[in-house]
Amino acid sequence: MKDNTNRILKNKTFDKSRWIQMPRDVVAGHDALLQLPNIITDLGIKGPLLVLSGSTTMKTVGAAVLRLLNGHDVISDLVGDITYEEIGRIEDLARNAKIVLIIAVGGGRVIDTAKVVSYNLDIQFISVPTAASHDGIASSRASIMTEDGNVSVAAHPPLAIVADTGILASAPRRLMASGYADMIANYTAVLDWDLSQKKSGETVSEYARTLSLITAQLMVDSADKIKKFDENAAWIVMKALFASGVAMSIAGSSRPASGGEHKFAHMLERLAPGKALHGEACGLGTIISMNLHGGDWRKIRTSLKIIGAPTKPEELGIPDDVVVEAILRAKEIRPERYTIFDSEITREQAEKLVAQMYEE
Repeated sequence: MKDNTNRILKNKTFDKSRWIQMPRDVVAGHDALLQLPNIITDLGIKGPLLVLSGSTTMKTVGAAVLRLLNGHDVISDLVGDITYEEIGRIEDLARNAKIVLIIAVGGGRVIDTAKVVSYNLDIQFISVPTAASHDGIASSRASIMTEDGNVSVAAHPPLAIVADTGILASAPRRLMASGYADMIANYTAVLDWDLSQKKSGETVSEYARTLSLITAQLMVDSADKIKKFDENAAWIVMKALFASGVAMSIAGSSRPASGGEHKFAHMLERLAPGKALHGEACGLGTIISMNLHGGDWRKIRTSLKIIGAPTKPEELGIPDDVVVEAILRAKEIRPERYTIFDSEITREQAEKLVAQMYEE
């Protein structure tokens, strides 16, 4: 008789691992900026601080931050265009001053610069957005200008976010509308993620996917509230921007919030520089992408109209033929990321897609 006592099946080890980084402190609401000193204390930050801002914002919110930090060892600097050269300059400044924490006060350009500098120098940063214009406020991705257009690079999310709804509501309405459009784009980003899974076997994070979709649905359902562009609107948009950033952190990439509509947007920004804000370009791309997917693109267009975001090229002063070209060339952006824009689209189809944007 055989002895089977030693024939034990070894349990398969679960060896999946992922390092997910998220903000530790998030303070949002009326007069939230006043909590900044308390947040720095709570985080246990001790040492020289660097406040970064734009030339205009430094005179207002940036100056308020410097007053709040009176008593700290702090220096400030103005951020120019977000280029590798500018990033290198600020890195040298931070390194020489032995900076332990960067406080980014401004919009996407300032926050993305701080994000990359802090990542490269292995120090933390706090995001203090002055406009709810895109989800870079809380995400782990940054967009850098190059000769070939904007490129997306990996960084890390802020250690803390201070979103003062009074400040956000006082920003130009166009900026909040742009942030709204950037969130609407999550609808088609998720569809493209699913499509890529079918086409190439790309892994999809169900949690990140669901969270991303919820943010887009929140925007559509709240359009009538957001069109008031008051503090409540700023609160709703900020909540969605933060959730979208968290979804990207969970996924470990920008996939939950960036699909073909973003590839189209980046190409449109390249072909018609300075005409559209990033979120506005994404809004147009989302209408086109949802049409390509066979979804309810008119619902997307209606929600954008409600809050006053552009829904057709002429509203941005962009010729229709340029948009057609952006549709056809969108696949040149991040070719490793499969989306509906990477399918075979003829010029005739692209022209029809643009024409439909004008239909009532």
